[in-house]
Parts: sequence; C-alpha cells; structure tokens
Amino acid sequence: MDSARRLTRRRALAIGAGALGVVVVGGAVGLELVDHGVLPGKSLLDQLDGACDVTVPAFDFRPGETTESASFYSRYRQRAVRYSVGYPPGYTKGAALPLVVMLHGEGGSHHHALAGITPGQAVSLLVDGQPLPPMALVTVDGGKGYWHPHPGDDPMGMVVHELIPMLQRQGLGTTPRSIGVMGNSMGGYGALLFAECYPRLFSAVAAISPAIWTSYSQANAVNAEAYNDAAQFAHYDAVTHTSALAGTPVRIASGYADPFHPGVVALASRLGSNAEVIYSGGCHTGRFFESQEPASLAFLGAHLAA
Repeated sequence: MDSARRLTRRRALAIGAGALGVVVVGGAVGLELVDHGVLPGKSLLDQLDGACDVTVPAFDFRPGETTESASFYSRYRQRAVRYSVGYPPGYTKGAALPLVVMLHGEGGSHHHALAGITPGQAVSLLVDGQPLPPMALVTVDGGKGYWHPHPGDDPMGMVVHELIPMLQRQGLGTTPRSIGVMGNSMGGYGALLFAECYPRLFSAVAAISPAIWTSYSQANAVNAEAYNDAAQFAHYDAVTHTSALAGTPVRIASGYADPFHPGVVALASRLGSNAEVIYSGGCHTGRFFESQEPASLAFLGAHLAA
C-alpha cells in the first residue's frame, strides 16, 4: 500500500470517527455492521478504495415510450398512494401486455424506484442492441416498511389486492404467467418476498442488491421500521422461505462490496438451478443498480408470457 493510499484511508477513518463512536455504544451488533459495511465506516473505505467502481453502459432507448402517473386510495395502506405505469413504444393505456411490478428502495417512492430512468424508458430499453419484449412496468409508493404488512400499513396487500387487480382491469398482466416483480435494495428484498408469498401470481423475479438481513438484531439495529419484532422477521425472512421459489425463474445481482452480500450468498445457496445469480465488483450504490437494470428487465421479459 503506497503512502498516498495510507493517507486516504487514515483520513477516511478520521472522517468516520464520529459515526463509529456512536456504533461502539451499540455493542457487538453495531461493530458487526460496520465490519460488513452496513454502517458508514467500511462503506466509506470501499468507495475510496475503488471497490464500488462499476461500468454503466449508456442507456439506449427506442423512441415513443410513455409514462402515466395517477393515484388511488389504498385501504391496505390507509392513505392515498401514487403510481406510474410505463408503456413501450406503440402501446398506451388499455393495451394487453405482460406486467412488471418494480419496487422501490428504502426512502424511495414511485418516482425513484428505478435508478436513472423512468418506467417508460425502462420498457423501451435496447439491451445488447435488441428491444425488450413488449411489457408494461409499474412503480408505486410503498413506504418504509420493507414491503410486508405492518399494523396500519400493508404495502404487500396494496400491491397484490389493489394495484395489480386495477391494472388487470386495464389489460395488463391478464394472461397466465404474465406478471413479474423486480426491485433494488429494500425493493429487491420485497420482490423476492412477494414471489415467495405469492408464487402463483408472480411468475418471475429479479432482485438487484436485495437488502437481505441475516438476523433480526442486525435489521433492528440499523432500521427499526423494517420489522416490528423478531417473530415478524422470522415470518418474512426471505432466506428461510426460499423453497417457495421452486419453479420460479429468479435473477439476483449483488456486488462483492455490498454490505448485504453475505445475506445474498446465504439466500442464493438455497436456490435451485432455476436461479441466475450474478456476483461482481460493486457496492450498494445507484451505479450498481443502473448497471444491472437492463439485464434484469431482459430476464423478466424472456420469462413473461405475452
């Protein structure tokens, strides 16, 4: 290690000292999270050392896509939620198309579910020079509760029992095996969870950097809103229930320097031969999400019936 790099790392540690001091108060769990990069110390060093560097090819789109946004009152979330639907070139509202449900990450919304592109642009992408199969994509506000039911807020029920039926009445996802689910980070976890809980509804799943916790104590130490208690974590633990994905095409992408990578490895080890698992350089960043979105959409398009 040369002197410049030593100085950079030393400076990074100094910058993160305040955050690390807070972590020490949390005891062994907090230190474990720093070691795995969930809290700032290791993540900062990874970015400075280049572990997060990924190549993001320039997006290429077919012209003529549309994105339409609206809202509805959700009984399951007990509030108004907004959503956006993207249609590929040559299609508009009322068209009969397969449907991809795209789930946003923690702190996101229907506006920020995709990294750097709109729903309409997502389904008009050229991947390796080839257009995606015709399909629509919907994003929707899911809150901060990791896409599973909480008292007074059930984003999973909203998607399954309100959003999808509403879109099916408009012609989307009406044929057998024509609904897929996808997500980044918290949304990647949610996508896997949805496919586990409703294997007859979702016929394919793509998860980018899924936020897979390895224990309730770890999840609660970093995000107390993710699960109400240990029993709820166990019930909605995506690793424990991977057997429900038997027969469902699954694509998972994770960077080696992603703080959730150990959880992804644990989950992938339980999946069958129908799973496509991609490990590469990269961290839990928007650039990694962008680098994996085209291939994830192509994967879903290949498995959804027109």
